[in-house]
Amino acid sequence: MRVTPLDFEKPVVELEHKLDDIKKHLQGQDINLDPEVREIALKIEATRRDIYENLTAWQRVQIARHIQRPFFLDYVNLAFTDFVELHGDRLFGDDASMPAGLATIGGIPCVVIGQQKGRDVKENLLRNFGSPHPEGYRKALRLMRLAEKFSLPIVTLIDTPGAYPGVGAEERHIAESIAVNLREMMILRTPIVTVVIGEGGSGGALGIGVSDRVLMLENAYYSVISPEGCATILFKDAAAAPRAAAALRMTAPDLLRLGVMDAIVPEPAEGAHTAAEAVGANLRRAIVDSLNELLPLSPDELMAARYDRFRAFGAPGRQPVLSPIEDSA
Repeated sequence: MRVTPLDFEKPVVELEHKLDDIKKHLQGQDINLDPEVREIALKIEATRRDIYENLTAWQRVQIARHIQRPFFLDYVNLAFTDFVELHGDRLFGDDASMPAGLATIGGIPCVVIGQQKGRDVKENLLRNFGSPHPEGYRKALRLMRLAEKFSLPIVTLIDTPGAYPGVGAEERHIAESIAVNLREMMILRTPIVTVVIGEGGSGGALGIGVSDRVLMLENAYYSVISPEGCATILFKDAAAAPRAAAALRMTAPDLLRLGVMDAIVPEPAEGAHTAAEAVGANLRRAIVDSLNELLPLSPDELMAARYDRFRAFGAPGRQPVLSPIEDSA
């Protein structure tokens, strides 16, 4: 049973409650309600299938934001080993919303960087609701340069509603820190693989997303602006977010067709929070497969392919680099 059902999941939840109530009343009683139980079970399955086979863009956004969805550090534990977190940007301070460090994945040493949200008020305050400060991006760049120095590949996991827009962040030049990352990531002479694991919001996501391979979990989204922000600007009404989400083409299937990202990492239809270990295994395999393709390339070949990848955006008929990844579960 879901602990925190989303609005569109409520028809399934109500049927599950009804089935549970019937089973409870049957305990210790000589009443045969098997046909009714089977009928409700079939209806639950049909309703679930109807919902999850026809998810709208807005519903995928809701799944991407689910409070029980695995976050960056969850996937570090599930998909990586030997993680050693490194702190600080050597300029201002440390940013807990952008953990980063050394790790191993599939036997490959790497630098892993990601955005971390919190599950309660205390943790969200610590992690700044997953919205990094300038020092987070500068710390990320410091570790990327470290990776380049020691010929280590870089793995970044994106999950942010956007960079922090507060006064302090502006005073410390949030836009400049992201812009420098965009420039420097384009010329790093080491492989970079990015996975959007939840929310991929605007420049806050792109600040660690300039990569040789961009993958997305099936129910993640990646967009220049949030649906609510887009709806407020274009439709003058934040309640039009579902309409904006559809128009933005922000879901993994949309972006795969557009060639903006390269492969979809499968997760259960109900969301990664329902089978975190299986999704972690899929994530590990997808990252390792991408790294195995990139690591044999020389730095010059890597740079040329990265340049071509970004130059091809918007070109008619551009095809994704990879095919959708099959579920290993």
